[in-house]
Amino acid sequence: MNSTLELAMRTLVECVPNFSEGRDPGKVDAIVEAIRSVGGVYILDKEMDADHNRSVITFVASREKVAEAAIRGVARAVELIDLTRHTGAHPRIGAADVVPFVPVEGVTLDDCVSIARQAGEQIWQRLGVPVYLYEAAASRPERRNLEKIRKGQFEGLRDEIAASEERRPDFGEPHVHPTAGATVVGARKFLIAYNINLNTADVEVAKKIAKTIRASSGGFPAVKAMGVALAARNLAQVSMNLTDFEQTSIYTVWEAVKAEAARYGAEPIGSEIIGLVPKKALEMVAASFLKVENFSPEMILENRLAAALEQGGPESASVQCQGFLDAVAAPTATPGGGSVSALAGALAAALGQMVAGLSRKKKAYAQQEPELSRLCERLAKLGEELKQAMDRDAQSYEGVLAAYRLPKESPGREEAIQQALRGAAEVPLGVAERAAEVGALLARLSPLSSPQMASDLKVGALLAEAAIEGARANVEINLESISDASWVAAVRGRLPA
Repeated sequence: MNSTLELAMRTLVECVPNFSEGRDPGKVDAIVEAIRSVGGVYILDKEMDADHNRSVITFVASREKVAEAAIRGVARAVELIDLTRHTGAHPRIGAADVVPFVPVEGVTLDDCVSIARQAGEQIWQRLGVPVYLYEAAASRPERRNLEKIRKGQFEGLRDEIAASEERRPDFGEPHVHPTAGATVVGARKFLIAYNINLNTADVEVAKKIAKTIRASSGGFPAVKAMGVALAARNLAQVSMNLTDFEQTSIYTVWEAVKAEAARYGAEPIGSEIIGLVPKKALEMVAASFLKVENFSPEMILENRLAAALEQGGPESASVQCQGFLDAVAAPTATPGGGSVSALAGALAAALGQMVAGLSRKKKAYAQQEPELSRLCERLAKLGEELKQAMDRDAQSYEGVLAAYRLPKESPGREEAIQQALRGAAEVPLGVAERAAEVGALLARLSPLSSPQMASDLKVGALLAEAAIEGARANVEINLESISDASWVAAVRGRLPA
């Protein structure tokens, strides 16, 4: 098969299961081998923590194989781990406590939701372990947050699961496995498990700091935090999950914990990352800590080298975009207007990033630097989401075609068509909403930036407007065939004016 075609067809899903065993390497190795027994699985990392009595295994596999690998790991954990004898600093309800699936390449978060639900059902059917769904796969809004499901830990769940309707599992009967408890399965974006150790053994200090900084208590967005005691080291720790490092960076929480600790006469003495971390997260730390005014990822040698190798050497902008232009020009249904609209929005966001980035380097705009940095970060996030929508739009249209190709006598064909049409409308709806926000941010940039860049902002505004109108047209063409009038009305109500 042609290597370019192989790359286009590749799918990669990351799975980061957490197991309630961090003291016995033999058991953890056995779980790793069970995961590895599925061909095409790559183990990327294995972390063990004796104080938490927990291990975190990171692996990647194709969309077709990742669920089976995870299930085999859970099965081995069910055989080896007895929660009735388990103690540790970290909350848990299961031998295989949590099994998240994360999109990496060629898959969407929605794809990972489907994988999570299939895996969850199989864990119950094959292992007799009840399963709860969380994050993007959650069946109920209150179950998006893992801590809600894990309230009371294994012992509390064991006592309440049958008596409380709120604690009934998504898959399985209302009783825990006698030794393996229950498992939480879900789909999410990249998460960074980041812990900061304090120079005090007073766990109450760590708990107070955690309460101050976590999102649920009014702290930083996308931060989950708790205070735990590290008995073996005679230290207290602020243990965190950063669910969106682009909203709240590692550097931000380090500085916040440092400031809060000082209030109690303590200070951080070190930190640790559990599992893997995206390179971009560390790039953001470098930019913040070193205060490099002109920092960008392109300044990193390895990033520039990777881009050059991917493109086959230095190339002009016209050569780099030729592939997409050829794909649009080809006599095929996708990519089409929806993908082009998403690209227009992404280009608008990129122009905004350029203007904000150049302006914050100028002494004349030094007082505006915090706001310019905030705008730059938000535009980067919107641009990335719009870029991803270019592929998602084409995929959603392919889904519509696939539904219409089902035999007319097939049961459920009409529902499949309606579901595919809804998906095909939701993608451009998201493009329109994001492009509208880009346009608003560009307008906010105008008084904060040099008049010499007014034309760049004008081009960006026109591109954002084109993205909105193009996306609107793609939404409407799908709505015409959707039978649910209330759903159609709700979507039209969300379209930017």
